[in-house]
Parts: sequence; structure tokens; C-alpha cells
Amino acid sequence: MDINLSLIEKGKSAKKASRKMATLSTDVKNNALLSMAEALICNKEMIISENDKDMKNGRNKGFSKALLDRLLLNDKRINEMAEGLKNVASLSDPLGEVLKMWKTPNNLQIGQIRVPLGIIGMIYEARPNVTVDAAALCVKSGNVVILRGGSEAIHSNIALSKIISKAAIESGLPEGCIQLIETTDREAVNTMMKLNEYIDILIPRGGAGLINLVIKNATVPVIRTGVGNCHIYVDEKANLDMAERIIINAKTHRPAVCNSLETLLVHNDIASKLLPKLEKTLSSLGVELKVCPKSQIILPNITSASEEDWSTEFLDLILPIKVVDSLDEAIDHIYKYGSNHSEAIITNDYLNAQRFLKEVDAAAVYVNASTRFTDGSQFGFGAEIGISTQKLHARGPMGLNELTTIKYIIYGEGQIRE
Repeated sequence: MDINLSLIEKGKSAKKASRKMATLSTDVKNNALLSMAEALICNKEMIISENDKDMKNGRNKGFSKALLDRLLLNDKRINEMAEGLKNVASLSDPLGEVLKMWKTPNNLQIGQIRVPLGIIGMIYEARPNVTVDAAALCVKSGNVVILRGGSEAIHSNIALSKIISKAAIESGLPEGCIQLIETTDREAVNTMMKLNEYIDILIPRGGAGLINLVIKNATVPVIRTGVGNCHIYVDEKANLDMAERIIINAKTHRPAVCNSLETLLVHNDIASKLLPKLEKTLSSLGVELKVCPKSQIILPNITSASEEDWSTEFLDLILPIKVVDSLDEAIDHIYKYGSNHSEAIITNDYLNAQRFLKEVDAAAVYVNASTRFTDGSQFGFGAEIGISTQKLHARGPMGLNELTTIKYIIYGEGQIRE
């Protein structure tokens, strides 16, 4: 089958569906989401069976444990996806919300209301739950979604998309509202990136390679998401027990996700107290440490970090550590190597905390908490379609409001412009 023609057909179907999606009632959309949730639960065995094929292929290709964890679907994760659909159904519908209204001197009444973006193209890797999360948010916000997952999860994505699409259509949503590009041919991505006539926004979600590829080559507008070179800075006035708990959680809870800790910065005054204990705990959890020269004085048996390590998003159980002399040095390091995703300070010093919040440039900045909370569901959005690290239109976890734009509505009484 010709990939270009296939995608154009999907685009035409999406465009037709988009007109209806924008005008559906909240009740219809919510009922569809609840039906999609029920369908996932009813089809668990089939989903797990298809996911097993992807897991087997991944093991045969030598995927890391962290990548296999991202790929895995089990009973618990399917329940979580279904719960996410229900959570999105319970959220307020953003469409039609009047953001503000004002009257001009000539008595025109002008307002702004929320409307859908239209047709959203998702290009993503490895995580099949994105298929459901993206569909849920697009349905509730009145958008159509065209999904292109990675080859690693192709069997899982096909199964999930068929199940939720069927349930959505049977609940009154239009044909073409949720579509998956089922080919793993990379030409599909090239075509999708230039499908301006049918796709309004592209959202790439994955590693730096994928995101940079889309940004450099797409003619469709792109929202940059995902790359997370996240730091935690342990200040000289930190509670060290708290710091240890947060660091362990941020690094080991799910190391293959974009909000996990990738570089640890420690103030020189407390490094000799914190690092030996931390090294023992992290090593027991399978974390490979890499250290700067100052850290190596304290941890002489640990491998030196390279310059490249400071800018690397490992998405694995690898953690470079740098000892710094001041808050200024920590912030300078984050500015040089960070990816504007999530950054945290552990401190009991109010002024240092406020400086960190004010001066660090990132989508999410934390005081005394794990970076793992940068997540749509954790922020109360039900789910997320991605975490935007750019500054235009949306920043941080993208929920329902971030999948809308505005339309101006103007009420007149016969006014004409002189």
C-alpha cells in the first residue's frame, strides 16, 4: 500500500470527524470515555497477549530493563489506563468556556472562548499507554487524533487503538476520531510531518533523537515535549534524610521516564555526609554512579563522569554526581546542561528555595519534592498528552486546556467601521 495515499485517506477521515467532534455534547464524550475504559477491562487478556509479542521482540533485541518496563502492559497498568479514562471523563469540559468578555466604545461585545485545536498528530515511542492517554484527552477536548507509535510497541498499539476506537464510535463519536498508523515504515513519519492540509499540530513524545527529527523536518506546527535532563540540588541546609528519600525515588522509581533524576548536584559542605550513605543505597538498587573530581575524593572507587554525561538523558539506572560550592554554581550548571523540564532543590533555607524557584528556567521547579511528580495525572489533569518544555502555547504537563485554542466571538447591533 502506498503510504502517502494511506495517510491522506486517514487525514480526510480525520478532517470529516473533526467537524463533528468540535460540537459534541459533554455527555456524549464522557459516555464514550467510560465505554473505552470498560472495553479495556473486558479485553485485558487480548491486550496482554499482544503486548507479550512486543516484550518478546524487545528482549530478543536486547532492550534495557528500563525500556522493557516502559513497554510492559499488565493487569495493573491496564486498570490504570482505564482509571485514567474515567478520571478524564470526570473533569470539566473546557470547550465553550468564556475566558473573558468586554465592550468596546462603539458597543461591540467581544469575547474569547475555548475551542479545539482540531486534528492532533502524535508521534511517540515505546510507551503503549500513550495511545490511550492521548486518545482520552483528545476526545474530551473535542479533538481528533492520529497516532503513530514506535515499532517497539506496534502489537500493543494496534490492539489498544482498535479497542478504544470501536468503543468510542459505538458510543456516538464519529468514524476517524481515533486513528493509528499501523505501518512501522519510517516513511510514514516523514509524510505525517508534512501533512499540513490535515494535521493542525504535531506532538512528538520520546527521546531527543525523535523530538529533534520532528522539529527539524516538520512543516506542520510542532509542540516540543519530553526530553528530561532533570537535576536535584541538595543545598547546604538540606535535611539529609529527606534528600536521600527524594533522590532514591526520583532516580529509581521509574528511571526510563522523562521526569526521572538524571544529574545530582550536592553542596560541598554536606557532600561528605550525604554521598557515602547515598552511594551504598543507590548501588544496592543497581544504580551506576559517575562522579566529578570533588565527588571522587569522597567516593574514590566510583568512575569519573565525562563532559557528555552532564548533558545526557540516560533514561536508565545511571546517575552523574557533581559537588558544587554554592547555589549560584548549581543554577549555572542547570542553565548549561538542563533541558527546561523539571528541576528540584532540597533545602530548609527559605531564601535559597525562593531564589531557586525564581531563577531556574524549567517547566516545573520543585522545593523538597521528587521530580517524578511532573505528570498530568499527578497534577490533577486526569492524564497528559506530553510534557511541553517550550514556552509558546503550552508549558509543562499538557492536559485538556492545553489542547484548546481560543476563538473570538463578537456581538454587534449593526455597527460598521468608518
